[in-house]
Formats: sequence, structure tokens, C-alpha cells
Amino acid sequence: MAYVIAEPCIGTKDTACVDACPVDCIHPKKDENGYSDTQQLFIDPVECIDCGACVPVCPVSAIYAGDDLPEKWAEFQEKNASHFGR
Repeated sequence: MAYVIAEPCIGTKDTACVDACPVDCIHPKKDENGYSDTQQLFIDPVECIDCGACVPVCPVSAIYAGDDLPEKWAEFQEKNASHFGR
């Protein structure tokens, strides 16, 4: 399962993870439509290659492997997928 961005990202939207991602699967970027309208960033579960490069650069520890996502944030797995129409 792909990595998931959870609740700590809401309101933060630090894009260090975007810069660290080797496959460009984290959106919206600062220069993309919808960046200012969304509360958090999202990882495309189809494009994510499970490399984990985004995890250590997240300043609010909001990124988890799908299997390690805390139960209290389980709905974020669906939120990330649905953002991309998956």
C-alpha cells in the first residue's frame, strides 16, 4: 500500500515532501490549481512507489505507510485516494 498523508498536514501543507518525492506523486504543489483551496497535501496511491523518501522530510510527521497508518486517521487513506479519483 502507498504512503498516506494524515491529519497533521492539515493547515501546514509544507511541501518538503513534494521536493523529496522521486515520482512526483504528491499534490497539489504550490503552483498547481487548488493548492490554496485544499487543507492538506495528498499522495496518489497508484503513482507512489513506496520509497518512503517523503517520510523523514515531513516536519509534522503526517506521512505513514498505509499499513502503519494510526487507526484514528484511517479515513485519510480514502481521502488520499479519492483526491485522485481512485
